[in-house]
Amino acid sequence: MNDSNEPKNYTSLLSNAVTIVKQAGNLLLKFFNSKHEIHYKGLFDMVTEADLASEKAIVTSLKKLTPEIQILAEESSSQSELKRQSSGYQWVIDPLDGTTNFAHGFPHFAISVALLNNGKPMLGIVFDPLKNELFTAINDQGASLNNSSIHVSSTSHSDKSLVATGFPYTIREIDQKNLIEFCTFRLACQGIRRFGAAALDLAYVASGRLDGFWEYGLKPWDTAAGILLVKEAGGNVTRYDGAEYAVNCPDIIASNGRIHPFMQRVLTADLPRLPDLPRMT
Repeated sequence: MNDSNEPKNYTSLLSNAVTIVKQAGNLLLKFFNSKHEIHYKGLFDMVTEADLASEKAIVTSLKKLTPEIQILAEESSSQSELKRQSSGYQWVIDPLDGTTNFAHGFPHFAISVALLNNGKPMLGIVFDPLKNELFTAINDQGASLNNSSIHVSSTSHSDKSLVATGFPYTIREIDQKNLIEFCTFRLACQGIRRFGAAALDLAYVASGRLDGFWEYGLKPWDTAAGILLVKEAGGNVTRYDGAEYAVNCPDIIASNGRIHPFMQRVLTADLPRLPDLPRMT
């Protein structure tokens, strides 16, 4: 890539990557109503044959398209690759965000693909194949849904806001359980949602369907495309304490910007913690 010609190259790359992602989306649809082969990467973190088939299709095609660019993909990348900070360009892929939903036949899941440059998202794609909704963004060129520009909401009061969150697979194993924050937001906001697909949560913030989103314990493939969507749609993305968010950070707030200070206050407050609960055996 030539820096002097990046916008043209990013536009071309986005178009080609969208074609690849849509093909993978069609693959997921073929698997959706079938009986799934489910394997577990932990007690609750599952992977299906659809995750693996989608990832293989995307990775194979991206390697042909851009053989010089590194790839970080959820199912095939090692823990050392995940922990290593990449320099230069890197594709970051979630072949099926919302695997638990998918495995249960719950119709809410997506594919997320982003291109990073030195850790910064330069283009992002979040595709919901069931609704045929394609969210895209290019750095400094705005965000769109099915080729129409999108913008964050104008909600400025917490009691009129609709926010979302998620819970990590390790919720039973870590202290940061997010449940007290969930209750606090529920009392302060008009509504709260827990959809189970962070990439779509971020896309919904970008498109104004949600006013804010927060979560702890996400991975780069969960957020890399979505944070670019939010920023390019006029929103704000930080860590809980307001520090700059990077794709390897453990905590994230994404909002329309107007309710961001309120969300930060809740998430940095000295809230009571849950008592220790019995461990599942």
